[in-house]
Amino acid sequence: MLVAVASWAASVGGASAQSAEDEAHEQGRELYNYRCYYCHGYSGDAKTLAATFMSPPPRDFTSLDPGDRTREQMISTVTQGVPGTAMVSFTHYLDARQIELVVDFIRREFVEAKRVNTRYHTEANGWPEHDRYELAFPFAEGTLALDMPPEQMSDPERAGYRLFMNSCVSCHDRARVVDEGVIWRPRSISYPRNNFSFTQPPAPDALTSASVYAQHDRMAPLLNPTPKEAEGERLFQQNCAFCHAADGSGKNWIGAFLESAPRDLTDPDFINALGPERLAQVIASGVEGTSMPAWRSVLTGEQIDAIVHYIYRAFHTGQSEEAK
Repeated sequence: MLVAVASWAASVGGASAQSAEDEAHEQGRELYNYRCYYCHGYSGDAKTLAATFMSPPPRDFTSLDPGDRTREQMISTVTQGVPGTAMVSFTHYLDARQIELVVDFIRREFVEAKRVNTRYHTEANGWPEHDRYELAFPFAEGTLALDMPPEQMSDPERAGYRLFMNSCVSCHDRARVVDEGVIWRPRSISYPRNNFSFTQPPAPDALTSASVYAQHDRMAPLLNPTPKEAEGERLFQQNCAFCHAADGSGKNWIGAFLESAPRDLTDPDFINALGPERLAQVIASGVEGTSMPAWRSVLTGEQIDAIVHYIYRAFHTGQSEEAK
C-alpha cells in the first residue's frame, strides 16, 4: 500500500513539474512571437523581410546544435546585445526572468527540436488552401529570380511569375533579383511651385518643412575658413547648390527633379576617384548629356579652384560648424 501511494505521489509530482515546464515554454513562446519574430522569424530560421536588409544577418537558431551556444551565452546576448549588429539589449523590454523564458523557448523549440513554431499562411490568417499558389513559391522563396527574362522561363514559371505579381508581391516585395538596383531614392515629380526662389527661399511652411528635400537646402557654415574656402563657399552656394543642394548631396528638390541626377559631392568614393584636378576640369567643361553645364565662361580658373577647395573642406574633412 505504501509503495502504491509513493508511486502515485511521484507520478502526480512528475505531471505537475511537466505542466509547469510546459507553461513556462508557452510563456517563452508568447514573448518570442511578440519581441523576436520580426528578425529571427516565427520558426527561428531568420527567413524574414527584415533579415534581408541586415548585415550581418540575424541568427538562424535552427542551424545551431545544442552545444554550439550555452544557455548562459544566449542569456548574455539577449541581455547585453551584440555590438556591430542589429541585436540590441532587451533589458528595456524584458526582465531577467522573461529573458530566461525566451532563451529556454528558443533552445527547446528551435535548437533542439527544430520545430516549426507557427505558420503565417493558415486558414485562420485568411489563407485557406495555400497550396493553390504553389507555382509562385519559387519566386517567394528566392529559388527563381524575379527579374529573370521571361524568355528564359518555362511555361509553368511564367504562370508562377504572374501569380506571384498578382497575389504575393505586396508582402514578398524583397524577392530575389539578379540586379538589386537602387533600393530607395526620393524623386521629385514636380518642379517647385510658383513664386519659389532659390536665392530667397520662403520661411518653412507646413509643406516645405515636412519635405524630404528641404533638409538638404540648409548649409552648414565652415568653421574658420581660409579666404579661398570662404570665397568657394560663397560661389558654391550661389551657383552650384541649386542642383547639388546646399549640403552637396544633390538630394534637394531641384536635384531630385533632374535626370540624370546631379552628383552627390559628399560621396567619398566619387570624390577620391575623381581628385581635385579632375573635379576642376569637370566644373570648367561640364558633362555632356547631363544638366551639368560648362562654367569656364562664367567663373574664372581661380574661382573654380576656390569651389574645389570648398567642396573638399566642407564635405570631406568634417570641419563645418554643424560637425563641431
